[in-house]
Amino acid sequence: MAVYFDHRIEAPECSELPSQVAWHSTHPVLAVASSSPTAGGNVDLYLQQGEYVESCHVERPYQPMVLRWHPVKPVLALGWETGEVLLLTHPSGEQTILPSTHTACITLLEWSSSGSRMVTGDQMGVLAVWKLDARGRLQGNHLVKHEYNKPLTCCIFRPAPPGEDVAMLARASVSGDGDALDMFSWKGAPLKMGPQEGLIFYVSTADGKVHSVDERGKTSALLSVEGPIQKLFYLEKREALAVVTETLMLSQYTLGPEGGAQELMKVKLSSKSGQNADIVWTQNSLLITATGEQVVRLWDLERDDNYVLSLDETLGFERGEIINCVSYCAGKEILAAGTSHGRIAMWRMVVQPGSSRSDTKAQWKLQTPTEIEGNVIQLQWGSNVNLLAANASTTVLILCEHVMSAHFSQQVAAVQLTPSQLSVTQFTTATHLALQSDMHIKGVCVTKELVTVWSGKRVSVYELAGTVLRNTGSFSCESQVLAVHGENLYTVEPNKVQVRTPQGTVKQLLTFSKAEGNPVLLSMCQAYLVVGTDTAHIKVFDLTRRDAKAHCSAKNLVDQITNLGALRSVKCNANGNQVSILISQMNGRPDHKVYFYDVEMDTVTHFDFFTGRPPSGILQPEDSERQQFQATEVSGRCPVSHFWDESEPRLCVCETVPVSSESSASHLDMVDVSVVTLFCTQEHGLLLQDCYPKPAGLQALLALDVPYYYFSCKPGESDPGLGEISAPASASPSQTLASSGSPATATQFPHMVSRRALRDFVGLENCEKATRDAMLNFSFYLTTGDMDEAFKSIKLIKSKAVWENMARMCVKTRRLDVARVCLGNMGNARAARALREAEAEAEPEARVAMLAIQLGMLEDAEKLYKGCQRYDLLNKFYQASGQWQQALETAENHDRIHLRTTYYSYAKYLEAMGDKNLALIYYEKSDTHRVEVPRMLQDDTLSLEIYVNKMKDKNVYKWWAQYLESRSDMDSALRFYEYAQDYLSLVRVHCYMGNIQKASEIANDTGDRAASYHLARQYEGHDDIKQAVHFYTRAQAYNNAIRLCKENGLDDQLMNLALLSNPEDMMEAACYYEEKGTHMDRAVALYHKAGHVSKALELAFATQQFSALQLIAEDLNENSDPALLARCSDFFIKHTQYEKAVELLIAAKKYQQALQLCLDQNLTITEELAESMTVTESKDLSEEARKDLLDRIADCCMRQGNYHLATKKYTQAGNKLKAMRALLKSGDTEKIVFFANVCRQKELFIMAANYLQSLDWQKNPEILKNIIGFYTKGRALDLLAGFYEACAQVEIDEYQNYDKALHAQTEAYKCLSKAKDRNPGQQEARLADLQHKITLVKRFLQARSLYEEDPGEAVRQCEALLEESDLDPAVRIGDVYGFLVEHYCQQGNFQMAYRKFEELQKLLPSQNIRYYVSQGSLEALQNAMGVPMSRSDRKDSGKEEDEVEEDLSLESNQGD
Repeated sequence: MAVYFDHRIEAPECSELPSQVAWHSTHPVLAVASSSPTAGGNVDLYLQQGEYVESCHVERPYQPMVLRWHPVKPVLALGWETGEVLLLTHPSGEQTILPSTHTACITLLEWSSSGSRMVTGDQMGVLAVWKLDARGRLQGNHLVKHEYNKPLTCCIFRPAPPGEDVAMLARASVSGDGDALDMFSWKGAPLKMGPQEGLIFYVSTADGKVHSVDERGKTSALLSVEGPIQKLFYLEKREALAVVTETLMLSQYTLGPEGGAQELMKVKLSSKSGQNADIVWTQNSLLITATGEQVVRLWDLERDDNYVLSLDETLGFERGEIINCVSYCAGKEILAAGTSHGRIAMWRMVVQPGSSRSDTKAQWKLQTPTEIEGNVIQLQWGSNVNLLAANASTTVLILCEHVMSAHFSQQVAAVQLTPSQLSVTQFTTATHLALQSDMHIKGVCVTKELVTVWSGKRVSVYELAGTVLRNTGSFSCESQVLAVHGENLYTVEPNKVQVRTPQGTVKQLLTFSKAEGNPVLLSMCQAYLVVGTDTAHIKVFDLTRRDAKAHCSAKNLVDQITNLGALRSVKCNANGNQVSILISQMNGRPDHKVYFYDVEMDTVTHFDFFTGRPPSGILQPEDSERQQFQATEVSGRCPVSHFWDESEPRLCVCETVPVSSESSASHLDMVDVSVVTLFCTQEHGLLLQDCYPKPAGLQALLALDVPYYYFSCKPGESDPGLGEISAPASASPSQTLASSGSPATATQFPHMVSRRALRDFVGLENCEKATRDAMLNFSFYLTTGDMDEAFKSIKLIKSKAVWENMARMCVKTRRLDVARVCLGNMGNARAARALREAEAEAEPEARVAMLAIQLGMLEDAEKLYKGCQRYDLLNKFYQASGQWQQALETAENHDRIHLRTTYYSYAKYLEAMGDKNLALIYYEKSDTHRVEVPRMLQDDTLSLEIYVNKMKDKNVYKWWAQYLESRSDMDSALRFYEYAQDYLSLVRVHCYMGNIQKASEIANDTGDRAASYHLARQYEGHDDIKQAVHFYTRAQAYNNAIRLCKENGLDDQLMNLALLSNPEDMMEAACYYEEKGTHMDRAVALYHKAGHVSKALELAFATQQFSALQLIAEDLNENSDPALLARCSDFFIKHTQYEKAVELLIAAKKYQQALQLCLDQNLTITEELAESMTVTESKDLSEEARKDLLDRIADCCMRQGNYHLATKKYTQAGNKLKAMRALLKSGDTEKIVFFANVCRQKELFIMAANYLQSLDWQKNPEILKNIIGFYTKGRALDLLAGFYEACAQVEIDEYQNYDKALHAQTEAYKCLSKAKDRNPGQQEARLADLQHKITLVKRFLQARSLYEEDPGEAVRQCEALLEESDLDPAVRIGDVYGFLVEHYCQQGNFQMAYRKFEELQKLLPSQNIRYYVSQGSLEALQNAMGVPMSRSDRKDSGKEEDEVEEDLSLESNQGD
């Protein structure tokens, strides 16, 4: 709660009446213009408390018209009626007169946002733009001059578009943001620093026109309205221009990018005619007007909404009081309005929970008015400390906000009402006094005998004597803080604390060193004084003796507390051994922690309200669910004040607000305030005892004095706790004397202090000291978890009220074990039983909620159920407490599983209350109306009939029909039974009435089983067997129909009915046929259908019913009797149905016989049949027998050519060798390769490789790779060597590629040399032969390679090769001769070539010689010798010749 101190300006005696005022936007400097029609005018500057600045006096013989401050620098622009424009600099008083540009009265002065441009305009329509430097000094003549020929009225600069936030970009760059870093790079576009200065402005004229002037000074007409323009505003969010005319016509125009304007809306503002309007525009698009009415009008242009604010007479305003002017403070969000009766009304914006300041939920709350003298004609907020200047016609007052002072001590409380009034309350005598001082009260301190007030310059002391306040002393003192103990006053001055008498005499000095700093904070508790300094030192003094004595040395908290900026508050406890401290951080923000300095242990601990916990190092009991819940309750908060109990040294209390509200802690009535109580001891550290929400109607915490919290009250709001101080006396003292006032006077000063009992003392406020101490000890030990000490502290208490209070305490602390003891001492058996039953609930909160209910703490129970989300129990709680609307809401939103039950319970409640119409609705919602509504309305037949016809519900129709039947109204009953489609009742009533034919029609048409059964009983009673059987059948009562058929010999119908019925009835009918000896086929079929297969087979064999046997055998399976299966298989073998016999033998698990039957009768073994003969469980056959069976099955599959199935069975039998053989016979190369790789057996690898050699491996590299791999894996190196030899021979024979052949022979030699042959001699012979072949091939290759360098040597080597006796097949003779023929042909020696050709023909008479000699050489030889090359020796056909030629071409390609 705050008040406003008013300071009248110290105007010179020669000053005239003030005409206008202007605050600087940041500096606390006020400009006041005064004028007189005869003497001219002057302008003066004043400081924060109205101090006159002599150096800045400006006087002219003519009137000042316009005052405008530079936005940054302390430079004031003055416009005079002669056209003179003057710049006045504070504090030097330097005056700069602008060059003469205007000759008429100045009507407008306007600065750009940073002050680099100034616009001046006059009555003749002349406008000039001036440029100023960064220090606010004029630079040369005007930049631009325009003449509009009409009086200029308004001017505004258009804000520049927002630039980049450089600080934010810098932080992002440091953290590694590449995009932000690029924006700082010189290579990119220039960084657009923001905010930029906008140089475009708009100016209006008296004829309703608005002109735009761009950055270069070029002007253009923008828009035009009707009538002179009074105000111009710019809406940044909409980029629109708002225009208000003198007739209060509001128009909005959107501004195009190229300068055009388009009308957006136009509206007439409400106003009182003939009055000048004071119009204010706020940044959040609020247009506020005061037009000489009793209300302030507000238009929200952003949301197109409007509303009014009016004065409240209950706060001190008078009827008919007129509002003259308005001003809005954005920093404080306060709207101030000056009235005709010298009052300043202030509305503070209050944001509702869950909404923002721009939301329509934001409300304005009217504060207590500030009264000044005269008619307030102008108001203006300004400066960085948000000062308010009020022009009261004859003088100007400066108002500054001051938080109202309040203090409580020794059962005396004082709260400031106005700047000079106090409300004093004595709780011991229940008296109430009022104190009127002659100075502005900045602080108050009370004891049970003295009330001390001070203003920062003077101190006054008043003595409390009954109902009278007597001034006992007054003296000058500039101390900003003060403390009182007994008859001593403690004031501060630099580096010392003064101990004074009430008259101001200094009795003692408590000095502080320069390092310890200047005392700035004082606090008293009992006989201990704690002092805080501006260097963050604290020191405690003991005042129990005559002179104050230091209780401890000065403690430097900077060493103990990190990020400490300054001390905000220090308080000590009643023993002086604990000091609590609130600090501000270095950035000026309040710290979230409250610190505790232990004087004796010289340690500092803290409790962090942001986390809701003390530091982990502090000794405390183990965390429990209760403590975790309390920590959650107080987390996210910040302490704003703190107090110690005046008699209990362990108990401390902190007033906390949410972290988001810490900056507005001076307005605690608008935020969620919690009062947190802590126990602080050396043994247990800091313990959270309670968290108490501040009640509505209370302002702020004043003190803690067990058993009460003491709060200051909000002015103008009633408090239910005020009745505790009855019939107060009042005093309205003057400066020195207070006299008793009348009751009327008492109402003038309302009670400003209220007290609330601590949680542990609710109902025990008036208990004696022993009980109070016992309760405190109980609470302390309960908080520490020491139950033994807790019970010891209260074992002597016999009062049930005390035990009940402790039980209530257990709801808060969640100690159900303690609660049981308390309930036992209370003798509350019902509550104890309920608590025991509630232990079945899983959630601890639900169990505590039941305790709260039993103790009548319904709000706590509701909160607990909501906290643990047990909405089912919350629903029951609401129902039990009669809160049906809350119960319904809970069921609909959270407990839908019990929604219908809740509707039903509410309907029963409404029925009991006699509200049948509403009960009917909720019976319908609960879906129980079909039974409950007829029951409820059974005494009101007419209403019930109307309801039945309205509902058109079958169940209701049926109930009503039964009711009519009971009344013997059969016709109506039949009609409603028909509506209800209750065919049984229709048939029953028709039968009762003897109309059995109609009943038959209904049963046949509807097919209703119940109706058919009832009708069948009727026909049976009348011996109409045929109809009875028919309707029994329709009713599916086959047993009754079968009974009638047997009794009456209806054998034909019996069979059909038995097949439709259950197995028992089928058995009964089969026995009937068997006993009768006729229709044995029917008996067999019924036995089979009933599941008695053995009986059916016996009867079928006995009566030789082969067709029936086949049908029965189809249903036989492995679960049937093996003997029965064998018997059936023999039957099928005899009748040559071998496939069915095999299936039955397999089902009987006679696999060998089944397989033998397949072999004997040459039955094809399908995969399905083979799988059915495959035994998987060893219990049916031994492992050897199972493998033998699988081998036989596989052998049979091999004989039948089903190689894949044979492979599968051999594999299952574990005979992988036979499996591979079967697979080889199938010729499935892919599966052979896969099987070999899976089995990984040496023999299988070799078998697979041998098989793959039979394929065309020359053309498939994958097969070639598998052959080599399999021989290698099978370790058959001799076979691999043979394969390599074969590869070499293929290369020679097919492709004449001796290089590859040599490589293959070399690999073969390597493999053969590694092989382990059983016959070493044979292996050596093979190696020698292979080595010889390799040698011959190498010689031939050497000759071919040597040919290019030395053809003669190459020919000689070939001749030498031909002399080898075993040259072929290592090197084919034809290849050597072909080489020689080619050589001689190239040399032109065709004689020698022909001779070699003939030798080759003789050596290879049966081969095609052309394979060895190229076609070109043959033709050249033929042409040279003239001898035709005979083809008679070729055995190949022409087609074969083509193939040979093709092979030769391929060979030549390979050679390349």
